[in-house]
Amino acid sequence: MLWSLASGAPAQNPPELQAQTVASGLQHPWAVAFLPGGRFLVTERPGRLRVVDADGRVQPPLHGLPDIAAGGQGGLLDVITDAAFERNRTIYFCFSQPGPGATNGTALARARLSDDLTGLQELRVIFSQQPKVASTLHFGCRIVERRVDGRPDGTLWLTLGERFSRRDDAQRLDNHLGKIVRVGKDGHVPADNPLVGRPGALPEIWSHGHRNVQGAALAPDGALWTHEHGPMGGDEINRPLPGGNHGWPRVSFGLHYDGSPVGDGASGGAGLVAPLHHWTPSIAPSGMVFLSSDRYGPAWRGNLFVGALKHRQLLRIELKDGQVVAQHPLLQALGQRIRDVRQGPDGWLYVLTDSPSGQLLRLVEKR
Repeated sequence: MLWSLASGAPAQNPPELQAQTVASGLQHPWAVAFLPGGRFLVTERPGRLRVVDADGRVQPPLHGLPDIAAGGQGGLLDVITDAAFERNRTIYFCFSQPGPGATNGTALARARLSDDLTGLQELRVIFSQQPKVASTLHFGCRIVERRVDGRPDGTLWLTLGERFSRRDDAQRLDNHLGKIVRVGKDGHVPADNPLVGRPGALPEIWSHGHRNVQGAALAPDGALWTHEHGPMGGDEINRPLPGGNHGWPRVSFGLHYDGSPVGDGASGGAGLVAPLHHWTPSIAPSGMVFLSSDRYGPAWRGNLFVGALKHRQLLRIELKDGQVVAQHPLLQALGQRIRDVRQGPDGWLYVLTDSPSGQLLRLVEKR
């Protein structure tokens, strides 16, 4: 089935597009990665990982996953393939890991995808968020493979939520709540992480003062960009700086859900890294990618694409000198929560809709 896309104001004759259904019947799909031969790897939040064939057939859940604390916002969340997947068949995924009692936390694992695409082998958890918390909210959980001069450097960034009930811990450096961490692919702490050797600070931490980061992507220059959910308003786009304090919960452009101010009501402060952009009211962003292909014409190359859960759309964001200069809503006609957006090896954009019967869609030119 095909739907026409609703776009914003035209910019340099944007293409007329269609959303083409690749697969359907996915239960709350959270992330998509790309496999050789036109196949896909899709996570379902309730705790299942599936291969989707090039023709759209959804395969049975893979075996070999760890125990997952699925519930609320937790479950099996992001997944990526290693840059050298065709040689090593390695994938990385993050999930809500059970802890003592009713506690849990975000964890990052690596595994080998079996040759027959039916299960995971050599599973190893390489990072576990500490402390574990009794909460089903704010897991964060986006993974980005770091590159230097265009080449993978052997490390991964992982975004971590502050678990909602522990927001003040986002300002402390002795825990992983409300942080972005950087670890090696085997779990080691890189020697050049910004807080290595700082007394009282966990060496995995890359940046802190985050709320619930559900979008992360490499910019064309190799820098890490993220977005995060604000409270009532104040969703942010950030460029997380090494050792940077991004403010939560000292400052925000939003309000707490009871209408009270965040901190003293300020939106910024000395020593805090300001967001590149904020959405107030909230759009509830999830998923993020910079378009590097020319599939949609040169005007869209380099644009940032962000999914929106609350606003049920995909945003095409034009940038100039690292700042947002225009936004164009797409996919409004679907009326679906957009959980993830990725660029495929074929240059097309792919999105996941978040529902009990979610879909994997490909955005193609209308013919």
